[in-house]
Amino acid sequence: MSLARLQEFLDSHNIKYVVISHSVGYTAQGIAALTRISGKELAKTVIVKLDGALAMVVVPAASQVDLSRLKSVTGATNAVLATEQEFKDKFPDCETGAMPPFGNLYDLPVLADDSLTRDKEIAFNAGSHRELVRMAWDDFEKLVKPRMARLATGGSSLGRRSTR
Repeated sequence: MSLARLQEFLDSHNIKYVVISHSVGYTAQGIAALTRISGKELAKTVIVKLDGALAMVVVPAASQVDLSRLKSVTGATNAVLATEQEFKDKFPDCETGAMPPFGNLYDLPVLADDSLTRDKEIAFNAGSHRELVRMAWDDFEKLVKPRMARLATGGSSLGRRSTR
């Protein structure tokens, strides 16, 4: 999704957000360093296949998707990372690997790691390798309605924030 399209969507829902422009970055950890955003607050979007169907999993930049936990949570028989070839056509308006975690705009289910709820804000790629959007977690949750579960391994992925 182009930044303009994402902004239009957020504006149409009266969502407050900040756009952060940065030099080109291709890894979530690299972008976190460039923008000085914590790898726990910066979310990355990972495309997976659950029994052959594409889905989005959103985890902290410092983490990876725990595929066995994902299988267990979803009841899928098979959970694997999707290849770029398998998903790039699903996001024609995004640079490959820079899609924002708005699966609802692409007819994809979204699952998010519980640890993301610990921060009041979430930051994520905005469709390119040069821009991030930062917004309130509660607004993201309201718009996307992700299925929440413990899905990350590595980094910090324990528990939920106790207050909202």
